[in-house]
Amino acid sequence: MTATVKYDEVEVGQELPAVDYNVRRLNLVMYAGASGDFNQIHWNERFARMVGLPDVIAHGMYTMAQAGRFVTDWAGDPGAVVDYGVRFSSMVVVPDDDQGATVSVSGIVEEKLEDKRVVIGLTAKSGDARVLSKARAVVQLS
Repeated sequence: MTATVKYDEVEVGQELPAVDYNVRRLNLVMYAGASGDFNQIHWNERFARMVGLPDVIAHGMYTMAQAGRFVTDWAGDPGAVVDYGVRFSSMVVVPDDDQGATVSVSGIVEEKLEDKRVVIGLTAKSGDARVLSKARAVVQLS
């Protein structure tokens, strides 16, 4: 596959509109099974509160994956992402109800590089909290 976004059609400062990702407890259980991370803070409310958390929290890597999904959906090709990194800055608290939590991800083209690559700066929030910081992806465009 090749990215569907064209390098010549992208400008520095261009905003990538926010996309909301719903996170429910079921998503955390499925992620635990896929990743092997069965830490109880991600599925057991009683345990999470016992260790001082407000409730069950999403896996940091699950949150990172949603921001990565945002970039690959925009680019049109998962293989177009050639570098990706974040720092975890806050928790995504996931209540046990039909709503769960929402992670909102947006981006901005920060830089155009050689070889038709761009740097995308990402913002990921849950409620008022910024849950990822220093989130950047380098994407190979067509």
